[in-house]
Amino acid sequence: MNAMQEASGLSVLHSTEMARRLGINSTDLECLDLITRAGEMSPTALAQATGVTTGAITGVLDRLERAGFVKRGAAEGDRRRLVIRPVPEAVRKASALGEPMARAITGRLAAFDDRKLALLLEMVGQANDAARSAIAELASSPKKP
Repeated sequence: MNAMQEASGLSVLHSTEMARRLGINSTDLECLDLITRAGEMSPTALAQATGVTTGAITGVLDRLERAGFVKRGAAEGDRRRLVIRPVPEAVRKASALGEPMARAITGRLAAFDDRKLALLLEMVGQANDAARSAIAELASSPKKP
């Protein structure tokens, strides 16, 4: 658990520094990551995925659009539905900041054989599932005064 907590903390610190360098905040960066991985998202889906209110998501999207990272537009096949799409050139700029971390981790993982990599992948997948469950439980529990 200590190693997992340290990894989580280091990930937060890395994301915070990336966001600072991009001129956005860490919540905006996490939202940009979700939009980028999805290819496009509705504001409602983004709010649901992050647990952020739809009103606050509007602010996130305003900031990301002003910074040039996303564009709002109509969904293909349903012009009434709004979707958010990443701007590829801006996403490449953001991704470039993550390259040193990706390179360092990839280099360390190269020492493992396929069997060990499969085990690590399974463990990370299980940890991610556990984290999603814990987040849902925490989000649904009553707030303490």
